[in-house]
Amino acid sequence: MFSDLSQSPLKRNLQRLFLLRNIAIIALCLALTLVYWTIDIVLPWQKLILGVAVLITLNFLTCLRLRRNWPVSNIEFFAQLLIDVFGLSALLYFSGGSTNPFVSLYLLPLTIAAAALPWIYTWVMAAITVGCYSLLLYNYVPLPHDHDRHLAEFNLHVIGMWLAFVLSTVIIAWFVVKMSISIRDRDKDLAQVREQALRNEQIIALGTLAAGAAHELGTPLSTMAVITGELQQEHTDDREFQDNIHILRDQITHCKQMLTQLLANAGQARSEDGSGQPVDQFIQQVLNKWQLIRPSANFSYQCNGAKPAPQTLNTEILSQSILNLLNNAADASSKHVDIKSSWDNQALHLEIIDDGEGLTDEVAQRAGEAFFTKKAPGQGFGIGLFLANANIERFGGSVQLFNHEQGGACTHITLPLIKASP
Repeated sequence: MFSDLSQSPLKRNLQRLFLLRNIAIIALCLALTLVYWTIDIVLPWQKLILGVAVLITLNFLTCLRLRRNWPVSNIEFFAQLLIDVFGLSALLYFSGGSTNPFVSLYLLPLTIAAAALPWIYTWVMAAITVGCYSLLLYNYVPLPHDHDRHLAEFNLHVIGMWLAFVLSTVIIAWFVVKMSISIRDRDKDLAQVREQALRNEQIIALGTLAAGAAHELGTPLSTMAVITGELQQEHTDDREFQDNIHILRDQITHCKQMLTQLLANAGQARSEDGSGQPVDQFIQQVLNKWQLIRPSANFSYQCNGAKPAPQTLNTEILSQSILNLLNNAADASSKHVDIKSSWDNQALHLEIIDDGEGLTDEVAQRAGEAFFTKKAPGQGFGIGLFLANANIERFGGSVQLFNHEQGGACTHITLPLIKASP
């Protein structure tokens, strides 16, 4: 009813305490009913019922408080535990005090305090519970005692002690297990946050280096463009030379465009602020650009999506990320790269399958780590897959790399679609 992964550990613990108190109230009502109807014993029933009513009222107020989006402090949680301690003390006072076998239930709030609160609260709770127990040694309403039925009463007392032990054991074990799960979940969340922060630092560092490289490469690219233009004018009669120069000039132009867009796209907004484009056009645009960059790449493309195609986000960042993955497949391929696309109402699925040797165990385990590469020195920096995965995840997608059943490696890309306006 109250479950929320985004809640603080103390609020989740307060929810568990609320549930435990409900169980305790139900068990108490059943016990009083059983004693009233089956055991001929005189107790201050009105005062006991009043004590139970007070606990029910306080627990109802706790239920209303849990519906509020307020943080739970250590003091508030400690105060909730004190409600249980003083409520238990009142009920024990009217039902035999320290002679009541359920006096061991004092261990429950003490255990919960030790598991959920700082040590100072635990020691304060220990002092309070010991104090309450000590007072009940001398101040209580005694249970009626019939010497002729002493053995039967003693047996009831022993059974009550056993039942109290069982209840305490089960509840303590349940609460401690839940606490352990909460701690593991919190540690897992913290590890993910630290990993994300480390990856963001690496991306920022790469962005800084890329900005410096863009500045440094602008001049030599301009020089190369001028020289290739002059060479093209000087060798107008050589057709093969003209074709090669044309390819070279296209490559230089593309590099200059990429450098120009580098800084402009660095601060691009998230997916909800991006422009949309039909998925088939987006993929074809990426493949056309890839053909320009890698004219020697041999590939086939199959599109299996329904028409008209839905829209997906069109950004230079996503386009460049897919280009990085296509380049990786081309580098690993021996002859051919097979590309397949499909989509449903939720996402675009793109598969890039090479015919290379596939993934080794080390590559399968470390793929996507920054600066990890199995390529020869000078042929790769180990950042293509890392950046592609980081950027695609940033826009709500995912990248999976695994060995294909028919040989080679398969890169499966999932990108969310832009939902059509109603």
